Amino acid sequence: MTKAKLIEAIQGHTESSKKVTGDIVDAVFDQVKKAIVEDGRFSYPGFGTFNVRERRARTGRNPRTGEEIQIAASKTVAFKPAPAFKGGL
Repeated sequence: MTKAKLIEAIQGHTESSKKVTGDIVDAVFDQVKKAIVEDGRFSYPGFGTFNVRERRARTGRNPRTGEEIQIAASKTVAFKPAPAFKGGL
């Protein structure tokens, strides 16, 4: 689903314009991002939880040359679906 399709789907349940609905969608995702950055997690009951995960440093390989390279440690966001969400798949 694209952002435009998400906005259209949400707009179908409201009386607001596409612009207002788009602003609301943007605000929701901004708040989710802020919560993940500040708290390290965001949870929505019945949907799931987003957590910050640490990736350790490791040795990789350049696929073109076969040369070993060092891959630095990093952080990423992981998603764990709620049981109610998983049951609907």
